Parts: sequence; structure tokens; C-alpha cells
Amino acid sequence: MENCLFCRIVAGEIPSKKVYEDGDVLAFYDINPNAPVHVLVIPKAHISSIAAVDASNIEVVSRVLLAIPQIARSLGLEEGGYRVVSNCGEDAGQTVPHLHFHILGGKKLPVTLG
Repeated sequence: MENCLFCRIVAGEIPSKKVYEDGDVLAFYDINPNAPVHVLVIPKAHISSIAAVDASNIEVVSRVLLAIPQIARSLGLEEGGYRVVSNCGEDAGQTVPHLHFHILGGKKLPVTLG
């Protein structure tokens, strides 16, 4: 999708501070962090949200999910723990219509989201 912010990051049109990259997955620091460590993990292929996951893209999504613990370990989050969040739709706070998972950590996070 040519106007998708994350697709443009994948294409190298917009710079990002990369944490991890392989053939299917890209992880980079969020520019507006909500925790001391706040990384976004995305499939390189455009999938609009978790609601768009289906049999045709589940293998790519599974590679994203398999990368998350590896990325968290590399960021030193394994011992203290971390939160993984994927917002789905505007009411949930999804601001970029490209499937992404937030890895949040580096401090004790509040239990409530509201």
C-alpha cells in the first residue's frame, strides 16, 4: 500500500531505528514511546490489522509472533517481563492501518489500560 506509513518504512522511504529485521519481519523503536522500551514489530507484507489475519497470511503472522520473544530478549526484557499489544481499529487506538505489535517494557507497567 503506497500510502501506508509502515509500508513506506519497510521500503526504506522513511527512516526508522531498526531493532530486528529478517525477510518477513521488521522491528523498530516507536517514535512516541509509552514505556522506556517501546518497539513495534510488523510483518513486511501489508496486513491491515489482526482482523485481517487469515489462512493466506497466517504463516507471515506466525513469523512475527516467533520473532517477538527473540526481540524482547535482545532488548533485555526477558527477566523483568514485557507487554505485547496489538490494537485493532480506531476505537482501540490503532493509528496506522498495518498490523503491528507493541513490545513495551523497561519498567513495571500499570495493570489497567484505561
